[in-house]
This record gives sequence, structure tokens and C-alpha cells, in this order.
Amino acid sequence: MESATAILLSRLDFAWVASMHFLYPPLTIGLALLLFFAEWRWMRTDDEAWYRLTRFFEKLFIINFGAGVATGVTMEMAFGILYGPFSQAAGPYFGNVLGYETITAFMYEAGFIGLMIFGWGKISRGMHLFATFNVMLSSTLSAFWIMNANSWMQTPSGVELRNGIFHVTDWSKAIFNPSFLSSFAHMWVAAVELALFFVIGVCAWQLLKRRHEGIFAKPLKYALVAAAVVAPLQVYLGDDLGQVIGEHQPAALAAMEGHYHTYNKDGSVNTGWHIVAWPDAAAGDNRWAITIPHALSLIETHTLDGKVMGLDQLPAENRPPVWVPFYGFRVMVAIGFFLMLVAFYGAWLIYKRRLTAPYTGASRWFLRVAVFSGFLPFLAIWTGWWTREVARQPWLVDGMMRVEDGVSRMTVLEATIWLVGFMIFELVVWYFTWYFMAKVIRHGPDLEAPVLRGGHESLGHLEAEPEDDRAHPAYERP
Repeated sequence: MESATAILLSRLDFAWVASMHFLYPPLTIGLALLLFFAEWRWMRTDDEAWYRLTRFFEKLFIINFGAGVATGVTMEMAFGILYGPFSQAAGPYFGNVLGYETITAFMYEAGFIGLMIFGWGKISRGMHLFATFNVMLSSTLSAFWIMNANSWMQTPSGVELRNGIFHVTDWSKAIFNPSFLSSFAHMWVAAVELALFFVIGVCAWQLLKRRHEGIFAKPLKYALVAAAVVAPLQVYLGDDLGQVIGEHQPAALAAMEGHYHTYNKDGSVNTGWHIVAWPDAAAGDNRWAITIPHALSLIETHTLDGKVMGLDQLPAENRPPVWVPFYGFRVMVAIGFFLMLVAFYGAWLIYKRRLTAPYTGASRWFLRVAVFSGFLPFLAIWTGWWTREVARQPWLVDGMMRVEDGVSRMTVLEATIWLVGFMIFELVVWYFTWYFMAKVIRHGPDLEAPVLRGGHESLGHLEAEPEDDRAHPAYERP
């Protein structure tokens, strides 16, 4: 009994560590791309507003990156502490892949971040843009290896488990395992979407407060138009990943859909998609559900009566929990469609020239929704990650190693101490991250600092146009 409780605490501990860490890397990945775009626009147009925006969002990027490093190192440590047997067994593949991620994140990326932060005015504008490009590229490569490691746990291939150790038999099959490309594409676009709505939320907040309107109106419009393309792309990639899960992880799909019975009592195929349900693992069925007939087959097989495997095809001990993946998946999907509608409506307002100062009526209500939307992608990524991880249970490496075989053996007291310690650390990081981010956002861009142009300073300022902050009666000096 004590062993089962200790294992549960260790699992909750790692779930906490991973969830808190996962707040930061997606924003780093997406924001690096947007920083590159803003700096490129400054170089192309020599418009000082783009320089101010780049420096402003760069501060937010740095805060977020630091939090990601702190929590990332903690998560690496948690692997060894909480999942020692797994770390040892999977070291020949998993350890190497995490090593590649370390090279890209802590060597390649960190080096160019140093140039990006401290290179203003000391290196040429072209070289600085090159440094920002490499920050963008290295963060993507870091995501490549992290998603590769996780995808290998979902659909392991190219390895053999011999004497408790995973031996690599084919590196190409292990790296390009069946779910990797779809998972990586879905996650990378999710990171871009998160960064776009983060920028949308920050810009909308500034405009609601009537601060720095001349600077933040333009990136808001750019981000909304980009989101109108990225949001539906993300929905498409999610459907593609669902097809992969249905083919290679039918148990995970069944848990995500609350799908218990492959066939009806008369032997026909049960194809309904449950909008909401009350899963009952003990009874092996849903107590009740609101269902759309044939919709699950349409989604997964693109036919009205295609067979989708239910949980009844698995032994009870191999069935994943249903509640978390079922509702986690639905929250993620609901947020995805809501963000798509926000992006479409914002693009329509831009097209109709209704998203311009002064912001009143419909445009002001839209700005409020846009600020709220800035938080939703974080929840979508959280619920999507919980869905992905819980739906794989009871396997640590799907079909090859169970959780109880990979978790470290601890007493309840030891597991509790680690859980409390990690919770305190992650909460401290989270608090100061958002404290300093909020402080930067409230202060806004620095309009008084000189524009640093490749090895020398230029004291260019924004011209006093009708929308210029300093010409606006509501302008507030930071």
C-alpha cells in the first residue's frame, strides 16, 4: 500500500514539474520567430516603431527564457530522481536525445541569445538579425528533440528491450518514429499560435489603456492576420495527429473519446462521438453521454460506419484513465476553435477598417476578448499535454515499459518531500516570471533610449504623427 501511494506521489510530482515547465518553452519558440520578424521589418523599413517593439518584446522573451531554463534543469533532474529505473533503461536512446536538446538549448541557443541581448550597437544590424535568426532556429531544434523523445515514448520503434535496457537497433526508425512528425508539427504550430495570441493580448491591453497606441496598433493587426492563418492550420494538424493516434495508439484514442464499446449488442459498429459524458471505469461504460451519431467514424475513418476500437478490446489492467484525456481533449479543441473565431473576427474588423483609434463600441469589446484570448493558449497546451500523457497510461514507453517498472522506489515520506520541494520551487519561479512580465508590460516600450544601429548610437525618435504616443493626450511616460 505504501509503495502504491509513493508511486502515485512520484507521478503527481513529475506531472507538476512537467506542467509548470511547459508554460515557458512554447512561448520561447513562438516569440523568437516573431522577434525575428519585427527586427527584419525594422531593417527593411527603418521604422523606429519596429525597433521599439523588438526591444520591448525581447525583454519579455528574456524573462520567459530564464524561467524555462530554471524549470527545464529542474525537470531534467526530476527524471533521475523520480524515474531512475526508466532513465537507466532508456539512456541509450532517451539520454542521447536529451543530450542533443541540451546542445541546442544550452550551447547553440544560449550563445546567440547573448549576442541578441548584448549585441545592440556593438555588431552590425545584419549580424544582429543573424543572431536573432539563430535564436529562432535553435529554439525550434530544441523543440525537435524534446518532441522526438516524447514521441518515442508514445510510439517506440528502432529499439529492443533486452535485460531491462533499451538497445537502439535503428536510429532512423527511432528518431522518425510513427508519431514524431505529426506531433512535432502540431506542437510547433501551437507554439507559434501561443506567441501570436500573447502578442495580441499584450497589444490589446495597451490599446485598451490608451497607451502607446501608435506603436501597438500595427503589430496587433499583423498578429491577427497571421493568427487567422495559423489557427485553422493548427486545427488541421490536430486532426492529422488524431489519425496517427487512431492508427498507432488506439487505446489512447478510445480514452480521449470515452469510447468503451467497439460494437453494439447487435454486432453493429458504435460510431457516435460524445460531446460530454460521465465515464465509469468500474462499469466499463459511460453512465450517460450526449452523442452525435456516426461522428467518431467520420472523424477517424472518414466514413459513416468505420470501426474505431473501444476500450473493451483491452484487458482491464491495460486501459488508460478516461476522465483526464476525455475532458482535456475537449477543452483543448474548444479553445482551438474559439481562438480561430477570434482571429477571423479580428481579421474582418481590420478588413472593414473598424479596428482603428479611437477604440469604441465593437472594437473595444473585441480588445477585451483579445486580452482574454492571450491566456487561453497556455491552457490549451496544458490540457493537450495532459491528454497526451495520461492517455498513454499505464505505459511509460507504450507497450514496452509500464510506469511501475520505471518509477524510482521511494517511501511515502521521501516522495512527499520531493513533491513539496518541487512545488515550492516552481511556484516561486512562476510568481517572479509573471511579476516581472507584468512590470515590463505596464511600463511599455522605452521611447527615450537611443536607437542602437550597428556599432554606434542614433538618437532617432518617432515622428510626431496623429497616432504618436507623445502627441496623444492620453500618453503616459513609462
